[in-house]
Amino acid sequence: MMSFFSSDFTLGILGGGQLGKMLLTETRKFDIKTAVLDPDASAPGRLATNSFSVGNLMDFQTVVDFGRKADVITVEIEAVNTEALAALEAEGKKVYPPSAALKIIQNKCLQKAHYAANNIPTSPFTNYESLKDLMLDVVSGTLRLPFVWKSAEAGYDGFGVQVVREIKDLDTLKEGACLAEALVDFQNEIAVIVARNAKGEAVTYPVVEMEFHPTANQVEFVLCPARINDQIAQHARELALRVADSFKIVGLLAVELFLTKTGEVLVNEVAPRPHNSGHYSIEASVCSQFENHLRAVLNLPLGDTSSKMAAVMVNLVGAAGFHGQVEYENIEDILKIPGVTPHIYGKRETRPFRKMGHVTIVHQDIEKARENAAMVKSAILVKST
Repeated sequence: MMSFFSSDFTLGILGGGQLGKMLLTETRKFDIKTAVLDPDASAPGRLATNSFSVGNLMDFQTVVDFGRKADVITVEIEAVNTEALAALEAEGKKVYPPSAALKIIQNKCLQKAHYAANNIPTSPFTNYESLKDLMLDVVSGTLRLPFVWKSAEAGYDGFGVQVVREIKDLDTLKEGACLAEALVDFQNEIAVIVARNAKGEAVTYPVVEMEFHPTANQVEFVLCPARINDQIAQHARELALRVADSFKIVGLLAVELFLTKTGEVLVNEVAPRPHNSGHYSIEASVCSQFENHLRAVLNLPLGDTSSKMAAVMVNLVGAAGFHGQVEYENIEDILKIPGVTPHIYGKRETRPFRKMGHVTIVHQDIEKARENAAMVKSAILVKST
C-alpha cells in the first residue's frame, strides 16, 4: 500500500476555489502533500497547499504537465480538460473522478442521455445541437411552453439555466448546444452526496433539502435532514447510489433530485466533487464530505456519514449593487447565536451573487436551526467597502 501520510506522495488538485481550500484542510489534518493548479493567482486554494501553480485548466499541455508531477489527480471543478486527463490515465496516473465520467457530466446533454440509457428516472427532455433547432421546434409546436432551457456546457450556480414561459424569453437564451426539459411540478429540491472509492465501496450522506433564491436560482439554504418521510429518503439514497455506480465515480458525487408532488424522485443533475449541499457536514457530520472525498480518491475506508445533529447552511453571496473589496457587515452579531460557524472563502473582491462564504447553524432541532438560519441571513450583508 502506498504511504500517503508524511511522505513524498503528492495529491494533485485541479482547481483552487473554496472547495479546494476546504479539501486542503483535510489534507493538512492527515499531513498529505498537495499541489494545486488554478487560473487565478489569488485563488483561495493557494493558502494551504504545498505547491500552487497558475494555469489554464482547459489547456491540454498545462494539465498534462501538472498531472505528471502528482501521484493521484482529483478535481474541485468540472471545467477541466478531459482529453488531458485521459492522456494521464493512459500513462498510468490515477485520475478521480475518471475522465470518462467527467466528460459526460461536463455536458448536460450527454448527462441527460446517460440517465435515459441507464434507466435512471429524470424529467422528459430533448437535446439540441443549436438554439436555432430548439426555436424551430417551438415554432412548429413540437416543443411547447413552458420548459426549462439548459446550456449544454458552462452552466453553474444558476447560469446557463432558464425557465422559458413566453416566446419573448427565447431572445435571452445563449447560442449553442442545449436541451429543453419538462418543467417539473416538484414539492422539494433535495440532494444526496455519495462517496465511492476505487474498490466500489460506497456510502451516502442523509438527504438534504435545498431552498433557492427566487431570482438568482442559487441555493440559499441547505437543511439536513430533509423534512421528508423516511421511505422517500431511503429511496433517494438508493437512487443516488445507482447514479454513482452508473458513472463508476471515484470520489464524491452530489446528486441533485426533484421530489414531485406525486411522490416521484427524479434526478436533476450531478456534480463529481465536493458540493454546496454538503458543506453542512464539516460541523454536523461524523466525517465531512471533504474528508470522505479524500478517503475515496486514496481508496481508503470510507468515513461515517451520519449526523451528530441537525444543521442548516446559509450561503453568503455578494449583495446586489456591490462591487469591489469585500466587507462582511454584522458578522459579529451572528457569532453571538449559539451553533453558528462562518466560513469565509478568501475572495477579496465581491460582486452580485458571487459565493463569498457560508454559515453553518447546528441545533438538535431542525426547525430551530432553520429559524436561526433566517436570523443569520437577515443580519449579515456581503458588501463592498
